[in-house]
Amino acid sequence: MLTRRHIRVKVMQCIYALIQSKDDSLQKQEKFLKVSIENTYTLYLLWLSLFVEIQKRASEQYRLSAKKYLNDTKQNYPNEEKFIKNGLLLQLGQNQLLKDELSKRKLDNWYLNEEYVKLIYKAIVESDLYDEYMSKPESSYKEDKELIIELFKNIIAPNDKIYEYFEDDKLTWIDDIPIVNTFILKLFKKAKGNESYGYFLPKLLKDDEDMTFANKLLSKTLLKNDVFEKEIEGKTPNWDKDRIAEVDSILLKMAICELLEFPSIPEKVTINEYLEIAKEYSTPKSSIFINGILDKLTKEYKKDGKLNKLGRGLL
Repeated sequence: MLTRRHIRVKVMQCIYALIQSKDDSLQKQEKFLKVSIENTYTLYLLWLSLFVEIQKRASEQYRLSAKKYLNDTKQNYPNEEKFIKNGLLLQLGQNQLLKDELSKRKLDNWYLNEEYVKLIYKAIVESDLYDEYMSKPESSYKEDKELIIELFKNIIAPNDKIYEYFEDDKLTWIDDIPIVNTFILKLFKKAKGNESYGYFLPKLLKDDEDMTFANKLLSKTLLKNDVFEKEIEGKTPNWDKDRIAEVDSILLKMAICELLEFPSIPEKVTINEYLEIAKEYSTPKSSIFINGILDKLTKEYKKDGKLNKLGRGLL
């Protein structure tokens, strides 16, 4: 789920948090990093559980309307149970591995905050997407999942109340939301009607090396902070270090750390990754500034024999 770029962002956030809190405990930051990475998966699971609760809400509303013989023009569809029996929603709702994971992590957020489920469900049944879908008596699995994808893109994910809920719950989720949402859309698009339970519970990290990379990048950057700071100052003689944006400074130190401490990662990969992160998280001109400094340092390191790169490296 998480790429190396996402991991780099997590490390950047940890270092930034350390600077803001003035807490120089490496152990605390390593713990914060681990929790921050794991919380990304929690966010993913909460999104899936929201779909499960939406399906439950639809089932309950259908049961009540049938029992009370409610007259509602929005209910006059050729197949009133079509949304309830949506193939993708049923896959999620009947997924025992997902149920077990939610139970193990005690993720009953939507049960405790059912007003959000009601809010989203109301927006869904009032939408043109829902009306068009329900107007046809039958649908294929492909059409079922296309509806859920469109509802997620246009109604569920953009909902301000849901966004505020996630923001209030965990601050780091603000940066995780686009990552997780994009992953969910890709997962749903590739889903098939006969997927195993495990399909919807992918690994958070590709392998143990990713966590090793994260911890090493964090610890080496922090432990050699003064050394890397001097490297930057040497390439910015006309800049007071206080004038360099804090995020730029962090990204530069992380990039220098990768150049010198990670022989399996090609310098081009390192530079490109940090330029892309700078474009998203720092000032408009940051990527140009960072590129100039890293270009100078790379040439210097090659000349001095400090760049000992091996193999093709990993993103």
